[in-house]
Amino acid sequence: MSGETQVSVEDRVSSALVEIREAIQQDGGDVEFVSYDGDTKTVFVNLTGACVGCPASMMTLKMGVERAIKHAVPEVEFVEAY
Repeated sequence: MSGETQVSVEDRVSSALVEIREAIQQDGGDVEFVSYDGDTKTVFVNLTGACVGCPASMMTLKMGVERAIKHAVPEVEFVEAY
């Protein structure tokens, strides 16, 4: 054993969200981690605040949130709004 601690997918997703949260909050919204389904490799997030009902929220989800999560956690294949 190398002594390294395995960091869970959930923890790595949460860390990725911290990295992009400030940009989303500047526009009055926020993003929260809800869950990860290891069988489907899907992360579920909740967009809140100004993101609710915003016409650009799907673009924020796919181009911002999904891209950041997939970059930080390559085993994630999908990111969906909860």
